[in-house]
Amino acid sequence: MKISRKLFSAVLWTSLVAGTLDAIGAIINYLIAYGKNPVRIFYYIASGVFGKEAYSVGNIMAVLGLVFHYLIALVFTSFFFLLASRIIWLQRHLPISGIFYGIFIWLVMNCIVLPFSNVVRGPFNPAQAIIGILILILAVGIPISIRSSLYFSKAG
Repeated sequence: MKISRKLFSAVLWTSLVAGTLDAIGAIINYLIAYGKNPVRIFYYIASGVFGKEAYSVGNIMAVLGLVFHYLIALVFTSFFFLLASRIIWLQRHLPISGIFYGIFIWLVMNCIVLPFSNVVRGPFNPAQAIIGILILILAVGIPISIRSSLYFSKAG
């Protein structure tokens, strides 16, 4: 797949939208579930790299957590665009491909990324897992699949 300016722009904007929608979903969920300051979400993300120290260093860690959040969104968006450029089924089966991709993202993050990171994880909460999956489907998977489908229908 050739990386053109149009493709780069589509991936970048799509990742910004998906990352923002995901952050909004996570913030709303955090406020409802815990009633605490949702900035802690971004400290948590930063703790994946910096461990418990992320909570005590200051606001720079929240900013780094936000940057990491968008980088993760960029990686998953880029990966979907790559897959969709090679697997036409993903472009043609909306929103099914977005649903599957949201579930895929949850599995990768919770079964691969987080266990190998420095985050301190609590016990598994099935209700929060379902909410997390739904947020990823609605805020990330479906928007990425729709945008990639639009991009490839115009490009090809």
